[in-house]
Amino acid sequence: MENTKLIDNLEEDNPDSHLPISYKNYITPGGHTRLMDEFLWLMNKERPEVTAVVSWAAGNGDRSENGDYIYGKKRLREIDKRIHFLTKRLDIAEIVDPAAPREDKTRIFFGATVTFSNQISKTETISIVGVDEIDTTKGYISWISPMARALIKAQQGDIVSLRAPSGIKRIEVLEIKYKTIPMESFEATTQR
Repeated sequence: MENTKLIDNLEEDNPDSHLPISYKNYITPGGHTRLMDEFLWLMNKERPEVTAVVSWAAGNGDRSENGDYIYGKKRLREIDKRIHFLTKRLDIAEIVDPAAPREDKTRIFFGATVTFSNQISKTETISIVGVDEIDTTKGYISWISPMARALIKAQQGDIVSLRAPSGIKRIEVLEIKYKTIPMESFEATTQR
């Protein structure tokens, strides 16, 4: 491999090295839409429906043995907790479109779809997405994951070092693409 260079992205043993220096909630447009759809569904549909059930159940008298009331109040707390979480995530969201034109398409950054080969010549493809978009079955990994952090700024042909539980692994970058990363809509993932 004469044309390849070895990139050693291994960091010193520092517990803080696993956290981004300044936390930003990078997210793809599809991931942002999914979070926003969930937020709106909770605010406009589920929360009002559960509130109506709790209100009805509260009017039935003894609340200590009223299952509708007890379960409804518990569900309202869960909904409110999720709404609070989504509000904070959406407030700090920084939408990055992987398909948008870039100055440097030869390096790996957020939104890249990367094909690589590991030490046993097994080829894999991953897409680097936001922390709220992870789906390992589709190869969507977080931009703060160890693998993504090892790949960031690498170019096609580079060999990068990845610290894994089983030891240091070397992976070769075969291809880098910037394209739309499809996300399932919120409705498709929440059918009950």
